[in-house]
Amino acid sequence: MPDPNAGLPPRYLRTPEAARFLGLSGRTLEKHRTYGTGPKYSKIGGRVVYAVEDLQAWVSRGEKNSTSDDTGDTVLPAKRHAAISPAYSDKRR
Repeated sequence: MPDPNAGLPPRYLRTPEAARFLGLSGRTLEKHRTYGTGPKYSKIGGRVVYAVEDLQAWVSRGEKNSTSDDTGDTVLPAKRHAAISPAYSDKRR
């Protein structure tokens, strides 16, 4: 079956729309962006936008077949992680 979106430009969502798409609150998505744990985003002017395919790819990172699955890819919680942002590790002391 052909892709109905083939040939169309990528669809971009602002933070509130992207959060609804993911089933998260807008604030949680903002925290993910701040801590570097969220999906890829772009800034156009002063606006933050998310490509739908980037949101889907981020969700796919957390896919598991069972609770014992250890695929190595995880979606981290929206909080500071020293392994991701070393600049935050000094501020936690």
